Amino acid sequence: MSEMITADLVDLDLSAESKEAAARALAERMVAQGRVTDLDGFLADVAAREAQMPTGLDGGIGIPHCRSEHVTEPTLAFGRSAAGIDFGAPDGPADLIFLIAAPAGADDAHLTILSSLARQLMNTEFTDALRAVSDADTAAALVRGDVTPAEAAEGATAGETTDTATAPAAASAGAAAGSTTPEAPEAEAPAERPFRIVAVTSCPTGIAHTYMAAESLEKAGREAGVEVTVETQGSAGFTRLDPAVIEAADGVVFAHDVPVREKDRFAGKPTVDVGVKAGINRPAALISEVRAKAERGESTAPAGAAATPVDRAGDSTEGYGTKLRKWLMSGVSYMVPFVAAGGLLIAVGFAIGGWTVNKAPSVMDHFVWTQADSWGALLFQIGGMAFNFLVPVLAGYIAYGMADRPGLVPGFVGGAISLSINAGFLGGLAAGLIAGGVVLAIQRVNIPAAMRGIMPVVVIPLISSAVVGFLMFVVIGKPIAAAQKGMTDWLNGLTGTNAVLLGALLGLMMCFDLGGPVNKVAYTFATAGIAVASPSDSAMKIMAAVMAAGMVPPLAMALATTVRGKLFTPAERENGKAAWVLGASFISEGAIPFAAADPLRVIPSAMVGGAVTGSLSMMFDATLRAPHGGIFVVPLIGNPFLYLVAIAAGVCVSTALVVVLKGMRKPAQGTPAADSAESAAGEKGSKQPVAA
Repeated sequence: MSEMITADLVDLDLSAESKEAAARALAERMVAQGRVTDLDGFLADVAAREAQMPTGLDGGIGIPHCRSEHVTEPTLAFGRSAAGIDFGAPDGPADLIFLIAAPAGADDAHLTILSSLARQLMNTEFTDALRAVSDADTAAALVRGDVTPAEAAEGATAGETTDTATAPAAASAGAAAGSTTPEAPEAEAPAERPFRIVAVTSCPTGIAHTYMAAESLEKAGREAGVEVTVETQGSAGFTRLDPAVIEAADGVVFAHDVPVREKDRFAGKPTVDVGVKAGINRPAALISEVRAKAERGESTAPAGAAATPVDRAGDSTEGYGTKLRKWLMSGVSYMVPFVAAGGLLIAVGFAIGGWTVNKAPSVMDHFVWTQADSWGALLFQIGGMAFNFLVPVLAGYIAYGMADRPGLVPGFVGGAISLSINAGFLGGLAAGLIAGGVVLAIQRVNIPAAMRGIMPVVVIPLISSAVVGFLMFVVIGKPIAAAQKGMTDWLNGLTGTNAVLLGALLGLMMCFDLGGPVNKVAYTFATAGIAVASPSDSAMKIMAAVMAAGMVPPLAMALATTVRGKLFTPAERENGKAAWVLGASFISEGAIPFAAADPLRVIPSAMVGGAVTGSLSMMFDATLRAPHGGIFVVPLIGNPFLYLVAIAAGVCVSTALVVVLKGMRKPAQGTPAADSAESAAGEKGSKQPVAA
């Protein structure tokens, strides 16, 4: 098996000016070595990972990385930039850039090697040696671990292994102020038991940030005289911490951007819950924070007073508005599959059984295998049962986002009550928030250790369900039901200009953040209206407008890359091919790679086109019973021809705008326009860049 990094994969004079250009320059070295089979496809995967979270780290480090089907074997490429390249780190540009490529099915052994590199990047001796090394062979050997930082600095060969084991210790001892033996810190510490912390680190890819956060926390713990034991939940799986280690811990740190697996193991301890970058950038502050919680006696249930355990991002300094958004999105994310499945089944049931299928008797009593009407009724009734779960699931998982698993029972109970009193989705939202708040309040009560075992199974579900049920039935249920009815009546009364303006507003929201919170608010508003057996015409018009507008951004980017490909990079042109299918399927996220690369031009263009499509759809009185499906549910759309005209109009408007806006700026590096411009400039003897 070839080595993961060789001298041919090292560029000590990286001249790229942007992170995209840097990734391309290093990726081209991988292609030349046969490590990557499709350059543009691989770079698209790198860009998609970068769009999730910037990969710049404090200390001048950039670690673009991804898993990709275009990678043949785990590979590292290293570049050193004299000018520095912006990878989104808080402290400025990066001069050390590692491009980490892992196959889609990389084995554990290779991923372990990659994780070792991630930990090394937290070692200042290692990064200092990389900045000082003068030849590619030594740089590659240093990264592989064939030479130590001390040997690299001295220009020693990799074969001098005598001092390999002792060099790191010697370097650490020399760095300590006046310290002559590694036992000095222990001699100064009292004999009493040190403070103990267990931590979990994880990130979306599970290759780099996971292990860098672990190394950073362990290093900060050593400096503070604290025992830190870390469980890394990375791509190579994870080894569970010994239950005895968790039991003996005085506090817990979660540094993660994906949900912590088996989180209940850490229940009942002071907990700090942050994003993985906080674990890398401010480990000492996290250790101090968890110690302070322990001193105050804040031994609570998992995650304590931290924010949602679902779709976790950010840190414990988040404002209440951010936390509220995450709690609500937690419920929406679990509800959407029920909406999609139930809505499509109901729509297909109408298509097969006709518009009177909602009046058919139960298929338990009457079902004829050879009659289309029976099959239509079957699909309609299955979809109706799926819709019955929408409000309970919404409420249950809002509560889960706030309080973890203890919030599920009172949340589902509150959601079911909301259905029974006709409080609808507004009641589900209120029930979820109340359930989560009640559970969090119960968890803050200090109880004897002997009772902790029955709290999540008996006490919390019993008390919280009773409180939520009382509030929903007796106190707030009727006012919410009245508000729900008022909103429904208002929607049913929308006509003319008001309907067109609503369509434009929903179109703007659908295209603003392409699958983000604002997009989800508009989508949830639309699906709430059709989540009944017999939705009103106004509700179906709103659903049609929302889906049409959501299709515009990816289709517009696909069309723009087709008609004016020279304005886009090769990776964007490749993404444009996939965007045709994604847009046609009503997957707005297909435009994210374009928006991430050029948000100031792409997002406004998409929003204008979405507003045009939304308003035209409402003007044409197009209706839709299905909550998803794109062009594949056109047979279920009322006024399908005009509906497609509305989509085409919005796509053309967005395409024209993005082409005009991109044409007004300098071509992106690596695009045909840039190449031709530079060529023309060269023929004239000019060294200045040529504007598009």
